Amino acid sequence: MIVFRLCKSMFKDDLSGRGAEISGGRWNSRGIPMLYSAENRALCTAEIAVHTPLGIIPEDYMLLSIYIPDTLNILEYKAEDLPDDWRLFPHPPSTKKLGDLFVREQHAVIMRVPSAIVGGEANILVNPRHPDASQIRLESVEPFVFDKRLFVR
Repeated sequence: MIVFRLCKSMFKDDLSGRGAEISGGRWNSRGIPMLYSAENRALCTAEIAVHTPLGIIPEDYMLLSIYIPDTLNILEYKAEDLPDDWRLFPHPPSTKKLGDLFVREQHAVIMRVPSAIVGGEANILVNPRHPDASQIRLESVEPFVFDKRLFVR
């Protein structure tokens, strides 16, 4: 499977989950590394757009294509499996708890979760501490330019 990630160019070779470890996210607490990616390019774009203030055009971004072998264990959550508050912002403790447990227990290297932004799409989360994470590799890196219409009124 190929998944996608948008990041600043200075982080284009980093699959460590360090950024999420520093800041936390919907699916992890601060101090817990997690690599966030998406099933498609459009969802990656939407993820950046919702986290960028209007009027600011993100620049210097790279689109990463990441190869995940089909043989790796995947923990999958459907929306109906999640706590009622899973889509809230700011991110609720309930989703952080699920992601933290995923990283700590190491039953799977991948956690597939529904997107809180685009219904019917999924985010692919990688546990960089899992022994099988070494099988995940960067397939390609290319410059990405955002359409300005996403960020202006």
